[in-house]
Amino acid sequence: MLQSIPGIVFAYCGFGGAMTVFILTGFIKGIPYELEEAASIDGCSPEGTFFRIIFPLLKPVITTVTILNGMWIWNDYLLPYLVLGTDNKTVPVAIQIAMQGAYGATDYGGFMAMLVLAIIPIIVFYLCSQKYIIKGVIAGAVKG
Repeated sequence: MLQSIPGIVFAYCGFGGAMTVFILTGFIKGIPYELEEAASIDGCSPEGTFFRIIFPLLKPVITTVTILNGMWIWNDYLLPYLVLGTDNKTVPVAIQIAMQGAYGATDYGGFMAMLVLAIIPIIVFYLCSQKYIIKGVIAGAVKG
């Protein structure tokens, strides 16, 4: 699994899974059980209850988890550098390799300029989805 895309995907699923489970579990525990009871009284199956009642309530939290994991994966340097070989590179690793010259000399001005350009897509993604993060955090913070 080393030096392959499935290997890095497997590693990211393993490392990001703990935070995802932690956030989703905290939110799901706050959902009133009466919603599930009402759905079963109305004749909804357990699968229908999940997809029609619970899953729409989870959208802000799932969006929050997706944004946090996406930002972490996009900006990660060490794990791709260790797991992936020279054939497959992520953006931070490719920038580091491209800006390293002969005998270890590095053009730090160009290096920083490329890093700023590399973080622009994730900043735009964050700014477009910031309201969902706030909804997800607020929804999981208050228990009634």
